[in-house]
Amino acid sequence: MTKTKSRFDGSQSYVATDDLKLAVNAAIQLQRPLLIKGEPGTGKTMLAEEVAAALNMPLMQWHIKSTTKAQQGLYEYDAVSRLRDSQLGDKKVNDIRNYIVKGVLWQAFEANEPVVLLIDEIDKADIEFPNDLLREIDRMEFYVYETRELIKAKHRPLVIITSNNEKELPDAFLRRCFFHYISFPDAVTMQSIVDVHHPNIKHELLDAALKCFYQIRSLPGIKKKPSTSELIDWLKLLLAEDIPAGALCSSDDKITIPPLHGALLKNEQDIHLFERLVMMNRVHR
Repeated sequence: MTKTKSRFDGSQSYVATDDLKLAVNAAIQLQRPLLIKGEPGTGKTMLAEEVAAALNMPLMQWHIKSTTKAQQGLYEYDAVSRLRDSQLGDKKVNDIRNYIVKGVLWQAFEANEPVVLLIDEIDKADIEFPNDLLREIDRMEFYVYETRELIKAKHRPLVIITSNNEKELPDAFLRRCFFHYISFPDAVTMQSIVDVHHPNIKHELLDAALKCFYQIRSLPGIKKKPSTSELIDWLKLLLAEDIPAGALCSSDDKITIPPLHGALLKNEQDIHLFERLVMMNRVHR
């Protein structure tokens, strides 16, 4: 069996800044959840995957929706199935454990080795969701009332929680976490990220694409700024269609609509805004 590592030093497939590596290792040292915030598409979810791989730990994922309740992470009691089975005379109704469905936290607690537990996009859930998990994440235990069992973690999982900042999280929850905000990558860091995904891209094309990409992000009034993941997708399309660097920007550095812009601009409001700016530039030439 591969030995679990105790420090995260990055990986070949994920460009982690020094501050981000420090944050991961601080959470490991403090044995506290790591709360990661940042724009959508900045690699928050991928971080958990890369940390698990780098530390040789299994990854368990709990993707949060607006309807998700904290109890679902612990367990659910399937009373409907038990009622149906009792009507059919099934003998397994005599053991209520047959109708307890273990949640992701329970599975992480009973794992025979430390795991990385990803709680993804916690801000999508109801405002009470984080508070409802305070005791379980803090004490690493919970009580199953139906079976009168206290479930304690065999090993404390490394909990990584992501948030897109759609709503504020409770102060009591924040106090229990180590926090890190993933800033949007600057051009140098972005070039390193692109090198991981498209190592053979021509420098001329990459320079033109990055210039166009950051130009779009800086537009005043844009509703949905393109993300890192959307840049990677756009570059993949440019390479597949063999689009030359000269097609991405005008000779006089005026703003132009880039080819395959549907990979970067994701709503009609931003596209119309972009088109208006292009027209204004043409009028003032």
